[in-house]
Amino acid sequence: MKRIEIGAHIVRDPEVCHGQLTFKGTRILVESVLGYLAHGRDVDWALNEWPRLSREAVQEALQLAADALIERHCRAA
Repeated sequence: MKRIEIGAHIVRDPEVCHGQLTFKGTRILVESVLGYLAHGRDVDWALNEWPRLSREAVQEALQLAADALIERHCRAA
């Protein structure tokens, strides 16, 4: 596997966190941030918890997750 840039803020790099999706320039897992948001935390909490994250990066992750859900379950019907 090689490094894949997904959007402006997300990357999949086999040399960082075993190739899991992370926010560029960090070891912050996209899955972790989205999980906290899904369980009631808000974006401001995430930005406080991970100061290296930007609001734009979190918003991109949310948009990509929403797009994937719609693509998988709405357009396939």
